Amino acid sequence: MAALSRSEADARESAVHTVHTVTIDLASATVRQLNAELHAPTATSYEVLHPQGAHSIGAGIHDEIDVHVRGHAGYFCAGMNQLAHVVVDGSAGNGVAENMMSGTVRVRGDASQSAGATGRGGLLVIEGSASMRCGISMKGIDIVVGGSVGPMSAFMAQAGRLVVCGDAGDGLGDSIYEARLYVRGSVGALGADCVEKEMREEHRAELAELLRAAGFDHDPGEFRRYGSARGLYHFTSEHSGTY
Repeated sequence: MAALSRSEADARESAVHTVHTVTIDLASATVRQLNAELHAPTATSYEVLHPQGAHSIGAGIHDEIDVHVRGHAGYFCAGMNQLAHVVVDGSAGNGVAENMMSGTVRVRGDASQSAGATGRGGLLVIEGSASMRCGISMKGIDIVVGGSVGPMSAFMAQAGRLVVCGDAGDGLGDSIYEARLYVRGSVGALGADCVEKEMREEHRAELAELLRAAGFDHDPGEFRRYGSARGLYHFTSEHSGTY
């Protein structure tokens, strides 16, 4: 793509600061057209109407804009997000905020499998519950779930924080590295090398900050902390039966 001239760049910058909210109706526009606009925004705020579970809404945004999806979203909504603040007024399909880098994504309903998978930064808030593999292979993202999460959540989680205000299914934190997990409710069978850890004051302060950022008012003292026992960092034949 050719570089913009100074006059074109000035015009675009002026348009971004002049136009406040643009409404895009997916009953008549395509997701490709929507994302093309979001990748080169002419506004600071967008409202997306009639999403009707369409896939890849808001994938690949890399500007600090607000995007409000008025309904349910399909697979990979807000995937690879950078800087943007995305709100879904409904539920989201597989891989919401997958590989997210920064910004915020908020799902006001439930999320399907692999929410926040491989995420490297930013904050993902799911006000409802999330299905299995929430936070799989997370690498720095913060995820706060208002409800419960399904089996194998935080599988191979390397860095970041997962907060679950409800219950967690079996296999929580299986093969975890250095991510920190906080669960308010009950936990099924823990995954390989995941153990309950001491909840110190520094962790309560960290958790309180995450809950506040997500808009929840739970008492941090009601949560338990889980993390890696650091027994599976390197494969050894002595531990082969636990892999």
